[in-house]
Amino acid sequence: MAEAGILHEDDRVELIGGEILEMSPIGGRHAACVREINHLLSRQLGDELRVDVQSPVGLDEQEEPQPDLAVIRARNYGRSLPTLEDVLLLIEVADTSLAYDRDVKLPLYARSGIAEVWLVDLNGGTIERHTQPSEHGYHLVRRAGRGETLESAVLPAFIVPVHIVLG
Repeated sequence: MAEAGILHEDDRVELIGGEILEMSPIGGRHAACVREINHLLSRQLGDELRVDVQSPVGLDEQEEPQPDLAVIRARNYGRSLPTLEDVLLLIEVADTSLAYDRDVKLPLYARSGIAEVWLVDLNGGTIERHTQPSEHGYHLVRRAGRGETLESAVLPAFIVPVHIVLG
């Protein structure tokens, strides 16, 4: 849509259910959290994987969400978006968007078959790891708070001290 001139490249929107939806603005706490997770991920990933930050993922013709972070397979995407087959892990950071991320985006990711999604709740001081997706949502949720660590199910080397992510 940006290529067609309908949207500008810096518009904060995503395609959900075939509708273009405006995204919440990014505040300082949110930006700092995304930056820290990106740093932690980038230090641990090999040459076969990349971290996309606040970039769209093409799940199908009706769904192009823009997660805060996506761990994707390293390949030449040219002008295309990463697709479902490219995604290993999605991370959503919620400051003002918790209800939207939990009620809209998590079910979408589960229906699409994304194997693992993390939801960072900045206000609640927790990180949730959602795994085992189905049409009805994620069957397994692990919640970790300050003083705990959380390990990725799909990237076992990615172990995060929660207090570092939450700041």
